[in-house]
Amino acid sequence: MVYYFESNVVSPPVTLFMGFDKNENEDLIRWGWPEDVWFHVDKVSSAHVYLRLRPGQTIDDIPSAVLEDAAQLVKANSINGNKMNDVGIVYTMWSNLKKTPGMEVGQVGFHKEKEVRRIQVAKRINEIVNRLNKTKREEHPDFRAEREKRDRLEREDKKQSLREQKKKEEEEEKRRREDAELRSYNSLMSSDNMAKYDDGNESDDFM
Repeated sequence: MVYYFESNVVSPPVTLFMGFDKNENEDLIRWGWPEDVWFHVDKVSSAHVYLRLRPGQTIDDIPSAVLEDAAQLVKANSINGNKMNDVGIVYTMWSNLKKTPGMEVGQVGFHKEKEVRRIQVAKRINEIVNRLNKTKREEHPDFRAEREKRDRLEREDKKQSLREQKKKEEEEEKRRREDAELRSYNSLMSSDNMAKYDDGNESDDFM
């Protein structure tokens, strides 16, 4: 089961989501999307909260108000972190999450520490947490099926782009050949060449 929350501090609203327990978190770690940003309380057990970026958006483009919503949500869903002030929140792209065989269920590390962002939350803001909880809904997605569908559509888009690029290159090559043929014809039919043909005709004149 996954909980979904709507962050309406931007328009259109963005969706934040998190697994019900460590097993769902494990599935999200395994079948997350390259567009997903992962949030967690630093050095403290907490929920794993995700934000899915829009096409063309980067982790550095996330509005500060959305970051605050995600940070408050992950803090509120940490048994110890919820009681702490000045708690650190870490976030990074899903692709930077590192899972090794020796790790417990739901536990992750990072491939590149330099790609991990950090923000500080001074205290819990109930207004934000309550606003997000009012939008809370439960769903039972098939993480693997959704990821495979996403990857299939991406492959199809790439194939279509390659086909369009190939067609464009073929049309460009055809245009270059036609231009070259036209230049060759114009050169052949230039006034200098026509004069040469005229001179030759005069030499055959018996008059």
